[in-house]
Amino acid sequence: MKLYRIPTAGSFDSLSLCEEAPPTPGPFQVLVRVRATCLNYRDLMVLMGRYGRGGLPPNVVPLSDGAGEVLAVGPGVTRVKPGDRVAGIFMQTWLAGEITAESGASAMGGSIDGMLAEQVVLHENGLVHLPPHLSFEEAATLPCAGVTAWHALAEHARIRAGDTVLIQGTGGVSIFALQFARMMGARVIATSSSDAKLERVKAMGAETGINYRNTPEWQDAVRAATGGRGVDAVVEVGGPGTFSRSLQSLRVGGKLSLIGVLTGAAEVNPTAIMRASVNVQGIYVGSRAMFEAMNRAIAANDMHPVIDRVFPFAEARAAYQHLQSGAHFGKVVIRHD
Repeated sequence: MKLYRIPTAGSFDSLSLCEEAPPTPGPFQVLVRVRATCLNYRDLMVLMGRYGRGGLPPNVVPLSDGAGEVLAVGPGVTRVKPGDRVAGIFMQTWLAGEITAESGASAMGGSIDGMLAEQVVLHENGLVHLPPHLSFEEAATLPCAGVTAWHALAEHARIRAGDTVLIQGTGGVSIFALQFARMMGARVIATSSSDAKLERVKAMGAETGINYRNTPEWQDAVRAATGGRGVDAVVEVGGPGTFSRSLQSLRVGGKLSLIGVLTGAAEVNPTAIMRASVNVQGIYVGSRAMFEAMNRAIAANDMHPVIDRVFPFAEARAAYQHLQSGAHFGKVVIRHD
């Protein structure tokens, strides 16, 4: 079978196409034919050697996100059967409850081998069934960005109908957050540097679009759009460079879900957090229980993830380059033909 490995991270040339014998499932393990995988910004950082403090395992198989069908099961497996459509969970041992250091060490495509292979073997506990109406390409977008956005809004912010949510940009997490917020009956305010992309998010249900290049003090525009009150929740993907403005966009007692670090380093004044009684929580994807709850909501609402472009397996490197360009709207997917 064919698969990709990263012998030494540092450039696009680090992505190496290999051929190896297919794996065999052992006790409580499942052999999955991977039909599609999906890229996240984390995967670009992994490839370029900028992810994590301890470095990567040697020759790691990249990508946390993938969907496919069960080919075979090992002794003792009861959760799935051959022919089932499944996806791997981001952290293979985070099944429910709070995250632990141990579950963090089971993140696919970083701490352990990921999904950019024609076949993979996973523990039965590390799989979920797919919403029946989704294609493999659509389902492959869910494990990281989808679960992250669900965790932020459904688990952390506890969004209710009539709330207002601020999203940043048009990457995978932000677009999922827009879809989930609208599903929950919330209003959405979106920021972007592209007027064309803002028109697209408004067509998807965002009430207000703010071009942050044209409006550098965009937090003032956010507050104006909420009658001075501020938003109930921010899905913060920019990191230090946008964190202060996001805090200023929140209402008293609002919630900020800190997800990304796309904008580099900056000083953060904690006074704004204290004075407004703001709740700030780091979000590192989510558990299997969150994934399954999200899938039930997706199925009940016939929701379809937004895919920007699908690349063939042989052009995985081009998929990474497209993600780095920032031109995408939604998710970048690789189809395993």
